[in-house]
Amino acid sequence: MWRRFTTTTTTQTARCRCPAHSHMQPAHAYQQGAGHDCGRKTDYAFEMACSNIRYGEGVTREIGMVLWFPPTLQKHTLDLKNLGARYVCLMTDRNLVRLPPVRAVLESLSRQGVKYECYDSVRVEPTDSSFKAAIDFVKRRDFDAYVAVGGGSVIDTCKAANLYSCHPEADFLDFVNAPIGKGKAVTRSLKPLIAVPTTAGTGSETTGVAIFDFEDLKAKTGIASRSLKPTLGIVDPLHTLHMPAQVTANSGFDVLCHALESYTALPYNLRSPCPPNPLNRPAYQGSNPISDVWARHALRMVSKFLKRAVRDPGDVEARSNMHLASVFAGIGFGNAGVHLCHGMSYPIAGNVKTHKARGYSVEHPLVPHGLSVVLTSPAVFAFTANMCPERHLEAAEILGADVKSVKTEDAGRWFGDTLRKILFDLEVEDGLSAVGYSKEDIPALVEGTIPQERVTKLSPRSHTEEDLTDLFAASMKLY
Repeated sequence: MWRRFTTTTTTQTARCRCPAHSHMQPAHAYQQGAGHDCGRKTDYAFEMACSNIRYGEGVTREIGMVLWFPPTLQKHTLDLKNLGARYVCLMTDRNLVRLPPVRAVLESLSRQGVKYECYDSVRVEPTDSSFKAAIDFVKRRDFDAYVAVGGGSVIDTCKAANLYSCHPEADFLDFVNAPIGKGKAVTRSLKPLIAVPTTAGTGSETTGVAIFDFEDLKAKTGIASRSLKPTLGIVDPLHTLHMPAQVTANSGFDVLCHALESYTALPYNLRSPCPPNPLNRPAYQGSNPISDVWARHALRMVSKFLKRAVRDPGDVEARSNMHLASVFAGIGFGNAGVHLCHGMSYPIAGNVKTHKARGYSVEHPLVPHGLSVVLTSPAVFAFTANMCPERHLEAAEILGADVKSVKTEDAGRWFGDTLRKILFDLEVEDGLSAVGYSKEDIPALVEGTIPQERVTKLSPRSHTEEDLTDLFAASMKLY
């Protein structure tokens, strides 16, 4: 059962006949705080959206290919030649540009006679400045399609470049999430974008979200709109064979937290306000029965394949399945959302001082996204578990814990210990102190979390600044 604690007396809404509560509830019965009325203060619907996905070993070769459909069906194919692309922007980073995934894309484009220009200056963990540099590059050219080859940094940068090239008059903050930006709606169609993920983590090939470090605030924020979704995600498991072990681990931790946070997020019909127009319904809507399916399956795949994928780069089965798990979790969280682990991760990554991440060929200090997310996960899920203990225990069981004799009141402690064991087995840094933070940094980390309301409000448990302070403090050491 979900529990929503408030300062007033909670009441069951069994007699409410508004669209939010007149239907049969999912498997878990939900409790709603007092004050709900049939004016629909909370939402009553959710919708699913994700990119088209094409999966298979070697499928990258199809990017530029002409598929010989009859003319009446040509409009339904998503390959560049059939899209009528005449001038394509290929985005990647300076490490990947020399590796097989980019070579495979370039060979396909050349073979099909598709003209392209390459932008390889994407920053790993992009900033507003690096976004703007990519935007400036595309604004000075007349691209009619985009291909992003890389991890979430590349795909998100390409999404932003596509967006602002189609809105050349827009100020950068116009589409950035409130309260940092104006959060304006995207009103024009964007150009086709084909995403080729080379890491198994972000799920960016499935979502309408682009994340970056806002340098002035030393915190991450982003742009969220279903319009940003790639037209097609080309998921080629051969590309993940080039990932170093530590990149594989950190990418896998992102998959893990995407699935856990979306599965334990506030249910969609407890999220407020109810939008006056469906166009205003956010991409991150809260847990829902369809996202739950994707999240649970992603967790099962992580449980089975993550450690194998990290320990043996030649384990094609493990790395292929982690690539699929990233897609599955992306579909789940892309519609349900994430909550505290991600909200707290943004200032962890944004305030990095001198930490040099293992396995990453970058010159700047870096706490990789997946690492910044997972370091707080034991404390976060110990904190949220009393709101929906059954779901936390189910997730712990999927991840290998024996929960048969665990009481619901012990769900948080048990789940936190389950996560610590996974992290210890994979030799993850011992908490925030191991990546350069101390208790003196906690006020800045809390301050950087507060603007992340888009995700933190989906936490199943309400929280205060004092709660955030305690969670960061508990995450300083894990073992």
